[in-house]
Amino acid sequence: MAEAPVGNLVLYVIAAVAPSLLFWALLRLPRLIRRMRHPKLVVEAPPVEMIAADLRRVRRVLRFYQPGTPAVRRISARQAYDELLKQACLAVDVEHRLDTLPEGVDRDIERLRVEESLRCAGLRLSD
Repeated sequence: MAEAPVGNLVLYVIAAVAPSLLFWALLRLPRLIRRMRHPKLVVEAPPVEMIAADLRRVRRVLRFYQPGTPAVRRISARQAYDELLKQACLAVDVEHRLDTLPEGVDRDIERLRVEESLRCAGLRLSD
């Protein structure tokens, strides 16, 4: 006898929720169709030559900062340089630990090691 009220409750919940789910699905259907017709484009990495040119440019900027340059500018340029080093490492299959090391001497040493590895892989980092 307890099954009848539970069965009625389940039917009531289905009857109450079904129209909302149906309208939600109808609203999402055009977006789903668009996604199926236009798959996302795969973004390719920039060419190694472009990465090397960007590395040289940012390295030159870092080298010529004066002692009075704001810290934010120096830090952001160094972070941009590190990101370019990571891209170059990915492009020529060189291992790096720039993601795991905190700012400081260890990261500076890793940066020098990565630069030398990239030079050995054939990238020209200096002008």
